[in-house]
Amino acid sequence: MPLFNTPRPQWLTFDCYGTLIQWDEGLLAAVERILRSKGSVDIDPARLISVYDSHEHALEQTPPHRSFRTVAGESLRLALDELGLRSSPDDISVLTDGIGAMPPFPEVVESLRRLKTAGFNLCIVSNTDDDIIASNVAQLDGLIDRVITAQQAGVYKPARGLFDHAHAQLGVSKDDVVHICASPHLDHAAARDVGFRCVWIDRGTGRQLLPDYTPDATLSKLDQVAPLFNELGWL
Repeated sequence: MPLFNTPRPQWLTFDCYGTLIQWDEGLLAAVERILRSKGSVDIDPARLISVYDSHEHALEQTPPHRSFRTVAGESLRLALDELGLRSSPDDISVLTDGIGAMPPFPEVVESLRRLKTAGFNLCIVSNTDDDIIASNVAQLDGLIDRVITAQQAGVYKPARGLFDHAHAQLGVSKDDVVHICASPHLDHAAARDVGFRCVWIDRGTGRQLLPDYTPDATLSKLDQVAPLFNELGWL
């Protein structure tokens, strides 16, 4: 659905990690720390991240539903095993404890403030647990009205169930929402299937669009959302 000549949304929903919070940078730092602890300086951290991601995405879609902390721990163990490294209980703590310490991108707080001041309600919809994301939300200056997680919904993106749950909890239809996200793999499939409006924040990480979906707008940073909305007559 194009954004022009569509109603001003009541709610703006956001993916958290990679959109608001510096996920790639924080994950790399955690993985480098884990590899240093094992003396594995010859293993490329990007390789471990790639293997970890593949296990994480697979486990998230494999019943029964498990907490993100459990999924992340098992994914990390499987990835380390695949690369010939012994895992330890400390590894998952390094990873999950580090998530809460990941900071927002530099422009995020002021961008959210501008949107909040303009009268939009702001909600995060994220593939995580409530306790993990709480520290990240605390860094956003009280600007977020609702946080809806995979833990609450019992389902992970890219399944549409997390968004269906979010819309039900917010008491809105898909036409009352614009979703803003950085992850084509996790969010665009649901936008395609549900039909809600979607703005892609392409931060130049190399993530590729789905072959059968084009977002309604593509921006490089969050501070470009307000100018776009102004052009649309929503500010």
